[in-house]
Amino acid sequence: MDKLRRVLSGDEPTPEEESSIITQINEMSTLSWSTRIKGFCICFILGILLSLLGSVALFLHRGIVVFAVFYTLGNVISMASTCFLMGPFKQIKKMFAETRLIATVVVLVMMVLTFIAAIVWKRAGLTLIFIIIQSLAMTWYSLSYIPYARDAVKKTMSAILEV
Repeated sequence: MDKLRRVLSGDEPTPEEESSIITQINEMSTLSWSTRIKGFCICFILGILLSLLGSVALFLHRGIVVFAVFYTLGNVISMASTCFLMGPFKQIKKMFAETRLIATVVVLVMMVLTFIAAIVWKRAGLTLIFIIIQSLAMTWYSLSYIPYARDAVKKTMSAILEV
């Protein structure tokens, strides 16, 4: 458990970082490890449930708007759940790291466009396209946290397309 905590919380801060305002705020609001795990699990499960609820609503003919809102909110909450594990500042820093920048931007833009297409424009087809792109971008974003997963997917897809 300690090894997992060290991996998720990163390196020890330097003396300059310790005196920064962000570190002071972070130290004042730190949660215990068990509280972080509980918060992560609750948010992650809630996010999955909201996404599933949106899918069920689609099949019960409740409309694309209900589906889009629940599905996207589920993704937002699932994505935010990792803030409990590594903290919000580190999570945002990792989200916008060079290896995840494009995937992060695509996910966030597609979330916004999904809401706009469903609620403002009321275009079911466009909403569905944005949801598909959002799902693919979210998958690519998630794979970036697993070592060599993106490379494996690229090799698999190139082998499939060559056949």
